[in-house]
Amino acid sequence: MTFHGLKVFDFHAHFPTEKWANWVVSFQRRLAEKYGEKNVKILMEQSRRDREEMRKNWGFEPPESETQSDEEQANRWAADLDMKGVERVNFVTGGGNDNLAKIVRTHPERFSGFAHHSILSENAAMELERAVKKLGLKGYKVIASSQTIPIDDKSAYPVWDTAEKLEVPVIIHFGVLGGGGGMALNLRNMNPLTLWEVAKTFPRLAFVIPHFGAGYLRELLQLCWSCPNVYIDTSGSNRWMRWMPFEINLKGLFRKAIETVGPDRLIFGSDSSYFPRGFSLPYLREQLKACRSIGLEEGSIEKIFYKNAAKLLKIAT
Repeated sequence: MTFHGLKVFDFHAHFPTEKWANWVVSFQRRLAEKYGEKNVKILMEQSRRDREEMRKNWGFEPPESETQSDEEQANRWAADLDMKGVERVNFVTGGGNDNLAKIVRTHPERFSGFAHHSILSENAAMELERAVKKLGLKGYKVIASSQTIPIDDKSAYPVWDTAEKLEVPVIIHFGVLGGGGGMALNLRNMNPLTLWEVAKTFPRLAFVIPHFGAGYLRELLQLCWSCPNVYIDTSGSNRWMRWMPFEINLKGLFRKAIETVGPDRLIFGSDSSYFPRGFSLPYLREQLKACRSIGLEEGSIEKIFYKNAAKLLKIAT
C-alpha cells in the first residue's frame, strides 16, 4: 500500500473504546484529591477549550457522541486505514490489556497493541509478562505525567526489568497532558530527563518518548544524546511548539531530531483516537512534507514512517 510513496506504520494511536472513560474518570478523581473538585472543573474546562481550538485549526469534527461496539470500531479502523493508505496501526491504549488484545485479534494483519495497565498496580511486572506472552501485546505504555511517583522510582524497576527480558519497547509520555497547558500529578515526571537513570540502568530496553517530548524538546534531545536506547515518536499535532520561548516549526523539529539522533531512532505516530476523524491524515501529510522539504533521503523517510516501528515490534517488512 503506497498511497504516499511509501508504506506507513502508525506506531501511536488510541483505540476508541467506551472503556477508555474508566481511565479518564480515575485520573480526574486523582486530580480532585490533589487540587479539589472545583479547581479540577476549571482545569478540565480549560483543557476542553484548548482541544476544541485544536480541532478547529485542523478542520477536525468533534468526537461523535454515539457509542459503538469495539468490533464495529475495529472494522471502522480497518476500513479507514484502507481508505487513507496506511499499512498498520499500533494502539497504545484500548480499554485494558485483555480488551485491546481482543481488538487486535479482529485484524491481526493490520493491528498491534501495547499493555497499558498501571505501573503502580499489584504485580505490574507479572501483568506485563502475561500481556506479552499470553495476550500477544507488543510493548508497554505509561503516562508519566499521570503518575503519583517519580518515573525513576525503584518500585518500578521490576517492570523495566521484565520489559527488557521480554525484548519489548516501552513508550512513556512526558510533558504536557491534554489541552490547556496540560495536567500532571507529579511535576518532576513532566521532564524526560527523569528517565536518565532508568535508561542507563536498562540499556537494552528501548524507550520511546512521544510528541517530540511535548514541550521538553531540549531535555529529550539531551536524554537521547546520552542514552542510545531512547527513541522519539513524532505523534500528534505538536502544537506545544507555539509555547516555546524560541521559534520552532515541524521542519525544524525533524531537522534537529535528525541531527541529534538520526533517522534510525525516529518513529512516526499520529495519536489518532476517535471517529469521525479516524486516522489523522493531515498529521501524516504535514510530517511527510516536513521530511521531504528538509531534503531527507527516501531511505531515511521509509525508516521513520514504517521500518523503525516494524523493527521495534518485530513485524516483518
